[in-house]
Amino acid sequence: MGKSYKIAVLPGDGTGPEVIAEGKKSLLAAADTFGFSLDMTEFDFGGDRYLKTGEILPPSAVGDLKQFDAIYLGAIGHPDVKPGILEKGILLALRFALDQYINLRPVKLYPGVETPLKDKGPKEIDYVVVRENTGGIYTGTGGISMKGTPNETAVQSMVYNRFQVERCLRYAFEYAKTHGKQARGTGRDNTLGLVGKTNVLTYVFDLWERAFHEIGEKEFPDIQRDYYHVDATCMWMVKSPEWFDVLVTTNMFGDIITDLGAITQGGMGIAAGGNINPEGVSMFEPIGGSAPKYTGQGIINPLASIVAGSMMLDTLGERKAAEAIESAVMNVTENKIKSLAAGRMGYSTGEVGDLVAELL
Repeated sequence: MGKSYKIAVLPGDGTGPEVIAEGKKSLLAAADTFGFSLDMTEFDFGGDRYLKTGEILPPSAVGDLKQFDAIYLGAIGHPDVKPGILEKGILLALRFALDQYINLRPVKLYPGVETPLKDKGPKEIDYVVVRENTGGIYTGTGGISMKGTPNETAVQSMVYNRFQVERCLRYAFEYAKTHGKQARGTGRDNTLGLVGKTNVLTYVFDLWERAFHEIGEKEFPDIQRDYYHVDATCMWMVKSPEWFDVLVTTNMFGDIITDLGAITQGGMGIAAGGNINPEGVSMFEPIGGSAPKYTGQGIINPLASIVAGSMMLDTLGERKAAEAIESAVMNVTENKIKSLAAGRMGYSTGEVGDLVAELL
């Protein structure tokens, strides 16, 4: 047996435990096939725990999670807990405490999955968004003065320092080098595109653009560089997604364009993402949320969770196992299930998980 990896599993809320259970099937099957092992430990962080104890995360949570190689997350969001409490108290808290400064979101249309984009298919919709994950407007720099009066003023600032920008850009350049379209055999030169708004946000994107070209010229001369305004990016994600290979952008812009990308790849039921600290502990999750109305019915689509597991293995260095899981998912979307929608797959949640695991 090869390497062993310690994985913290956070099944979370709603249908999270159901999709995590199916993801674990594929992960363990891939580990057995490719000669490594996974030591998984579950944590009960989520809505049920909060309602019972009043505690979102115990004081030991961050220290405990730092002892693992990666975190595998189901979903956070409970119908009996006010929106924002769990999301900020768990997801954002862990993201900042573990310095997961990259949000990685592949936008990839799998065979057999419908897209709302006319005349586009898997060959055209296949790119990745690298989103800076711990800076920008999300940090909450600002405040409100004279609240409740006619002169109430609210300010929230987009703040970036050179260190944050450079480490995000270096990750994106490295990712384009190892995962770009040339590496995937499509024949197009690896291209990293910076998504910004240099004509309006002149201070922030002056920093991003200068650093982008300086790092590219000195350290990654073989990577092609492009720049796209964020509004134009949204248009071309719909009209000509085949133009894109790897995109890198700020926290806010990345949040917006990745959801647009998700709908073009078939919706949140197939979209997965990673919150990554390349030097520390990263967290991987399906994007679709906890979907509480489907809890316990066995009809939720688990494929996004399975793809998130594939991303986790890729980040851990088990590239062949990751590719095998993704290939199995593509086989299932093309040849087995009828739809990604809950209750319309033609199979139960567990049966879909079995279909993928059996192919491994």
